[in-house]
Amino acid sequence: QVQLVESGGGLVQAGDSLRLSCAASGRTFNLYSTGWFRQAPGKEREFVTAIDLRSGGTTYYADSVKGRFTISRDNGKNTLYLQMNSLKPEDTAIYYCAANYGYRLSAELRDWLKFEHWGQGTQVTVSS
Repeated sequence: QVQLVESGGGLVQAGDSLRLSCAASGRTFNLYSTGWFRQAPGKEREFVTAIDLRSGGTTYYADSVKGRFTISRDNGKNTLYLQMNSLKPEDTAIYYCAANYGYRLSAELRDWLKFEHWGQGTQVTVSS
């Protein structure tokens, strides 16, 4: 059981950067694999990036954000981060953090239906 709260979204211009945070409640955050998903209006929720249980653990990225976004976690602070650089208008969406107990295969980490725990989302808007 874990509860998640995202923060750090906002309105920026193309090329700018944002750092999103996901604060997790509970004392077992280090037992959860975590990821970020996003959903634009009228579109399905899509995978952005994920990281396994460990701080500095294995990471996975959608092709659309690879090289621009970086996921990380600080288990000591029960916090998941998403550093977003070189933002594009196509990145505009509500961003959600998610968590699943234990280790997961990469394919599972890319599928939002496989995640049990979700934050409420934070809006990221990138203007041209």
